[in-house]
Amino acid sequence: MQRSWKDLRGRAFPDQWSLMFGQIAFYSFVVVLVTGLILMVPYDASLDPVVYDGPYAPLRGVTMSKALDSTLAISFEMRAGLLVRQIHHWASLLMVAMIMLHLLRLFFTGGFRRPRRLSWLVVFGLFLATLGAAQTGTSLPDDMLSGSSLAVIDGVLKSIPFVGTYLSMFVFGGDFPGDVIKLFYPLHVYVLPAVIVGLFVVAGVLAIKRGPAQYPGPGRTNDNVVGQSAAVAAVKSAGLFCFVLGVSLLLGATATINPIWLYGPADPADASAGIGPAWYLAFLDGGLRLTPGWEVDVWGRTLTLAILLPVTLCTLFLVLFALYPFIEDWVLGDRSDQNLLEHPRNNPTRTGIGVAGITFYGILWAAAGADTIALKFNLSFNALIHVFQLLLIVGPPAALLLTRRICVSLQTRALDEAVHGIETGRIVRLPDGGYVEDHRSLDPYKRWNLAGYTEAPAASHAHRLQTRLANLLNLDHVTPPVSSKAEVSRTEERSGRADRAARGRGELPRP
Repeated sequence: MQRSWKDLRGRAFPDQWSLMFGQIAFYSFVVVLVTGLILMVPYDASLDPVVYDGPYAPLRGVTMSKALDSTLAISFEMRAGLLVRQIHHWASLLMVAMIMLHLLRLFFTGGFRRPRRLSWLVVFGLFLATLGAAQTGTSLPDDMLSGSSLAVIDGVLKSIPFVGTYLSMFVFGGDFPGDVIKLFYPLHVYVLPAVIVGLFVVAGVLAIKRGPAQYPGPGRTNDNVVGQSAAVAAVKSAGLFCFVLGVSLLLGATATINPIWLYGPADPADASAGIGPAWYLAFLDGGLRLTPGWEVDVWGRTLTLAILLPVTLCTLFLVLFALYPFIEDWVLGDRSDQNLLEHPRNNPTRTGIGVAGITFYGILWAAAGADTIALKFNLSFNALIHVFQLLLIVGPPAALLLTRRICVSLQTRALDEAVHGIETGRIVRLPDGGYVEDHRSLDPYKRWNLAGYTEAPAASHAHRLQTRLANLLNLDHVTPPVSSKAEVSRTEERSGRADRAARGRGELPRP
């Protein structure tokens, strides 16, 4: 479905609430960009040592880098500097969260199918670029928290066989800790923002070219979009931007985040107690915690599997997630454009795979806080690690099977409700002496929403493996019977007869 720029004003836009995720991510980036431009002026990207002599008394006389000294000056000496710093930080976290939710929405609704596979890759690239921008930004203050995070990055890089040491020297400009700000500052301020802007532009152009996807319903086809006008959509979008800006201001003014003055300057020999990675990278730290301390010798070199294995597994997880649209397209052998979204319950296998992935990510994410959990609840840390290891093995498959069963049950219930209507609990006597339970019929869109979807496309039988995988993906589709429309009509007719009989006896008011 190709769209031209000329018909943009007269185009209809779907108004599903889940479409706001992408808009909120973009508006959060606007807030991050504006506050970042303000912060880059007083910030000094240098690791040259200075003695702090600012208004924060506990750190007076402490030797630190100019980067940390300038960041403290922004926080305590620049007018509204701390507010701008915290707005910048909160807006970046909101952006990461919204892009993740946007990716999940595309996955569970099938919004990645043709002709939007390129859009999926653009959004995934936007996700990676945002993670990179967030990580490089948290390292710029050169405080103890960022220094501990850099130590983990150094260990991960050095665990890569044969080239790890050279990668570490490239990133840190020599032996750790080196001068990583020389690399991270231009990446955070110039390179990654330019990449993010470019990806947002590409995503917008593709959205205008392909047109919006929508859920199926009466009058809604691959070539006909039903929704609000462009003017209404623009007004709502402007209101959403004001809401995002207001939430960022509220969080920045009331919720303290990244209090660098409590951590002090970075020191490669020290680490703050109870620190952890940023929440969006916690799954990597959880993988490091759950992997046993395995080491093997290969060609006279020691490979540390305790670091290499979780990093490889998490990287493979992200790669499979990015390539899933192409894998499903090959399995099903479908080459047609799909501009109608799917309800997650109508594709149990894909939904199960998604929930299994979320479970995998969630277990690793929770394992990153195993030490804090053990401390707060007075549990054994080693026993907790063993529990998380067991959950990591049995959790994702169990989540896949359970989700598929739940989706099948939801399909069956939705189909029964679409065919027979909603039970009212009222028994009505018919003129011929029979009794029937009154069912309230559904409106056409609701009925279509429950059971009007089409079956999954047939798979190509060119390869045996492809056919078996396609059968697995198409498994558990509860499709409406051919007689569904006739059954719905009979249900509505019985309901109408029952209502007329009840009005004739005075049990219901006349319309």
